[in-house]
Amino acid sequence: MICFAAITPHTPLLIPSVGKENTDKLKTTVQTLTHLAQELYASSPDTLVILSSHATQHEKAFSLNLHDEYQIDLKDFGDLTTHRTLKTDLELSTTIGRIMEEHQIPFTLDSNVFLDYGTGVPTYLLTQHLPRIHVVPVTFSRLSRKDHVRFGTVLKEVFENTTKRIAVIASGDLSHCLSSDAPLGFRPEGQEYTDKLLEAIKGHSIASLLSMPEELVQKSEECLYQQLLILLGIFEHKHIRPEILSYEAPFGVGYLVVQFHLSV
Repeated sequence: MICFAAITPHTPLLIPSVGKENTDKLKTTVQTLTHLAQELYASSPDTLVILSSHATQHEKAFSLNLHDEYQIDLKDFGDLTTHRTLKTDLELSTTIGRIMEEHQIPFTLDSNVFLDYGTGVPTYLLTQHLPRIHVVPVTFSRLSRKDHVRFGTVLKEVFENTTKRIAVIASGDLSHCLSSDAPLGFRPEGQEYTDKLLEAIKGHSIASLLSMPEELVQKSEECLYQQLLILLGIFEHKHIRPEILSYEAPFGVGYLVVQFHLSV
């Protein structure tokens, strides 16, 4: 069963040893993630499924990183001290692969001991008090939008037919061009995309996401859209209440934290 679901940002700046003085400018997001970690702990999850945008992506298949254990390592960001070792959920990963094959969903397995930062950052921040939690890192593809929703609905089938308590996190940042000091400079599409995405989340509306112009998504330079399509596919026909816990963009990049309250 699904016991917890959320959207989190994944910038390494949230890690104090990486962000240093910049982490202070993300104070609201840091505080919200601390609260979210408490909510995750209270939900007593067995396995954390992370939908990330920075792992290996395949043109025509969704993928899952399957390794006997995973390492969180941020040395690429100059951090030689932040480390964490986590175990996979072999049973759940195997079941996902089998059910995807039964539904003829294009799906493949990768194997990498090191978690991409899109998976590693939220996992590190949210599971400090969950030393035994297992992790299943999942990545979207370059298939169609409707394929992503369908992938989510099939994942829901897997999660609802296991006795394990499953937490699902969509990890990603919003537009990277919200101000002149943003990494990619300012584009008006950044705020328009952000507004439309927040409305879709508030209404947990797959239709609103599917109808969003492709050009708008591309020009906003975001990295959450596909994960959200999958997540809303997982929520199909479920009663949920989205709670936007925080949103800020101090560096011209949108950082959003949302918790989805699920009715049993």
